[in-house]
Amino acid sequence: MEISKGVEMLHLDFHGNIIHPVLLWDRDMAVLIDTGFPEQMDDLRVAMEKVGVSLDKLKAVILTHQDVDHIGSLPEILQECGDHVHVYAHELEKPYVQGEKPLLKDGHLENPPKGRVDYTVSDGQELPFCGGIRVIHTPGHTPGHISLYLTKSKTLIAGDSMYSVNGILAGIHEPTTPDMDAARLSIKKYVDLDIASVVCYHGGFSHGNVKGQIVGLSQGLR
Repeated sequence: MEISKGVEMLHLDFHGNIIHPVLLWDRDMAVLIDTGFPEQMDDLRVAMEKVGVSLDKLKAVILTHQDVDHIGSLPEILQECGDHVHVYAHELEKPYVQGEKPLLKDGHLENPPKGRVDYTVSDGQELPFCGGIRVIHTPGHTPGHISLYLTKSKTLIAGDSMYSVNGILAGIHEPTTPDMDAARLSIKKYVDLDIASVVCYHGGFSHGNVKGQIVGLSQGLR
């Protein structure tokens, strides 16, 4: 689904579990936000090619956090693209992504996905890609969870800080959020942003008074 020029919400189906990585691109490069489950490399490739972006244009992968449905295809991306792709994540997530620590929620996996993190990002950092990407540290779901604000299109990539149902923001998914106090504070970080639309990894696209929805959610999280 095209959100704006150069911003595509992907729709990937993993055994009935629908997830939404986001693809950004311009004349110079493409950026993938989150990588899906393990063994979804072919799905990613097909989804990218449908919008006319080949894998060799991919120069950056930004991980919102460490969960297996977000880092799952990172090893395959790195194997295929090598040093042409740089990986970004919050410093608190880096040791989990790189396999130095067991994944917080998927530590039971015998062979968890892992890959390198080339650059760590911090709250408020601006990445000069595809019109500008602002990093927002939004812990709660995991300690180093980040959300991303796309300056040009005023789109919030919420990761798993929120989920949506039928285009309406439904708030925090409590069963998968170990630190609800931190998660509540994270939602309140969105209130002052000029947001036109939101992409939740689970639930997809929300558009239409999302500002009012976020304010309402934040007020209900006191």
